[in-house]
Amino acid sequence: MAKCDQGYLCVVCGLEVENIEDSGLYLRYIIGEVNEDELQSQPEHHIRCNPVLAQFIVDEGFDSMLVDGPFDKRELDPAETLVREKLVSRGWRRLHEVKSKQLPISEFPIINEELG
Repeated sequence: MAKCDQGYLCVVCGLEVENIEDSGLYLRYIIGEVNEDELQSQPEHHIRCNPVLAQFIVDEGFDSMLVDGPFDKRELDPAETLVREKLVSRGWRRLHEVKSKQLPISEFPIINEELG
C-alpha cells in the first residue's frame, strides 16, 4: 500500500486507525480537548491504546479498562471522575453517531451539549 493510501497511524502500536469510532484523536476533538485546526498535527492513537483516556468510557458497548498507578480513575476525586466519565462516554457514543449520520466535521464536538 502506498503511504498516501494509509490513514492515520497509531503512535502507540503503529497500526492504522481504520475507523473513526476507534480514534482517540477524534474522541479528544469531540470532547473539546483538540481544536479542529490541530487535527492534522496531533498524534493519532486507538482509543484502547490510551488506557488513561479509555478508562473513562462507561458504556455497554465498550469493554472497560483499568489503569494502575497515578492515573487510575479510582484514585481520583469521585465527583471529578463522574464528570469525566460522562464527558468521555458521551464523546465515544458521539463517534458512532458521527459515522452513522455522516456529519460534517464542524458538527462533531459535543462541548456545548447537555451531558446529563
